[in-house]
Amino acid sequence: MPDDVPTLYQWAGGGEALGRLTRTFYDKVLADELLEPVFRNMSPDHPGHVAAFIGEVFGGPRTYSVSLGGHRAMVMHHLDRHLTEPQRRRWVELLADAADHVGLPDDPEFRSAFMAYVEWGTRLARINSEFEPDHQPAEEPMPQWGWGVPGGPYQPQE
Repeated sequence: MPDDVPTLYQWAGGGEALGRLTRTFYDKVLADELLEPVFRNMSPDHPGHVAAFIGEVFGGPRTYSVSLGGHRAMVMHHLDRHLTEPQRRRWVELLADAADHVGLPDDPEFRSAFMAYVEWGTRLARINSEFEPDHQPAEEPMPQWGWGVPGGPYQPQE
């Protein structure tokens, strides 16, 4: 991509916008009958950690990798959760609603990339949730998501 093309992180509004998104989203989750039991005991820092993860995936600062353990740590947080497909779908729906609520850009290009990542990421989370707690996931690079460019989500970090 040319240097003058903004990252998804920049287009979304940066860390502040993603923080609003995840705070609003997890307020919705805690009020949701299907998802509240899954997140009932989450740390107050959880929305900020998810915002940092999404931000890094979307081309923002490497905060999650540097401070919170990177992609492997995120995978490990999902082990043994036994998430269901209805829970995954509801998670996606509430995140899309939160994106509307906080005013993330609603242009088709951004929302297409955003929702493609959400679909991909939630499907991986569901798969990983079936592994036992002692499972040791492989060291994988942090996903790097962009504007639908070829090459898939995993791109080596320079």
